[in-house]
Amino acid sequence: MAPSLIDPPESAESVLANPLKAPPKLVAPEPEHCPGPESEKAGLADSCAGCPNQAICASAAPKGPDPDLDLITARLAGIKHKILVLSGKGGVGKSTLTCMLAHAFATNPSNTVGVMDTDICGPSIPKMLGVETETIHVSNAGWSPAWAMDNLAVMSIQFMLPNRDDAIIWRGPKKNGLIKQFLKDVEWGDLDFLLVDTPPGTSDEHLSVNTYLKGSGIDGAVMVTTPQEVSLLDVRKEIDFCRKAGIKVLGLVENMSAFVCPKCTHASEIFKATTGGGRALAEEMGIAFLGSVPLDPRIGMACDYGESFFDSFPDSPACKALKEVVRGLAGTVGLDPLEVMPDD
Repeated sequence: MAPSLIDPPESAESVLANPLKAPPKLVAPEPEHCPGPESEKAGLADSCAGCPNQAICASAAPKGPDPDLDLITARLAGIKHKILVLSGKGGVGKSTLTCMLAHAFATNPSNTVGVMDTDICGPSIPKMLGVETETIHVSNAGWSPAWAMDNLAVMSIQFMLPNRDDAIIWRGPKKNGLIKQFLKDVEWGDLDFLLVDTPPGTSDEHLSVNTYLKGSGIDGAVMVTTPQEVSLLDVRKEIDFCRKAGIKVLGLVENMSAFVCPKCTHASEIFKATTGGGRALAEEMGIAFLGSVPLDPRIGMACDYGESFFDSFPDSPACKALKEVVRGLAGTVGLDPLEVMPDD
């Protein structure tokens, strides 16, 4: 008989309620009046006397809410909008879109933007924003982020590596600890936007970010996909994760929707949609469709050189499409779209 996940050992609700710690492994079923293995009274309550699990529950740590959550909330109090960039699929352009959004918001000199790279094992944001060689400076106020522009701050594990090609071979708890430090110890200051780039999936990094940011408030998440069904399949799972975790889905962006020839302007569907692509998925899931961004090799070139695509190729079809995405996103968080991204 094939294995099944219909009745998993730990429910999704339990994981979302206690995302940063695993429940203790008990040697007997929980008794009727058990306070709960993760309760602050676990192993200490009167009903625990004589229970085979008493020693296990009493020694299991930590218990209760994380005391650092209040510190994180206080640290992030000066940030107006916090936006996650998600996709269950790798290679769809999450980091690229994060950089595009950061540059777009930063084009308004009155905005101050921060980008937090939570892709611990594959940090690419510093390269794309042109700050790959920067390092973290520590002061009494905390860790100082790197500044890609006068109003664009960046934090990534890349700044902490002795060699830029070093692999990060970490288990989940260590990743969680670094993400907490990025939020608790980094001197973000007053920001208009904090964009959080995430790795593929619905696991450790996503649970950590959601838990640590919940107290200070998350505006929501932007989903990124490509047109083909293989990508849409994973994005459906990511949307389901957001709904279970209580994260508002601000909208969906279809990346690499077509290739527009720079000479003849003919559009070719490189990743042809078989089920309607991102627009159909957004309609199916009841979320906003923020727009389609065509495939443009110059986007990759701008990222390789750490330059702003908006400044380098302002008249390209991809740039115009990205501006519409930015305006749509601005509207979903209650801002004036034309104030964030004015018409040319």
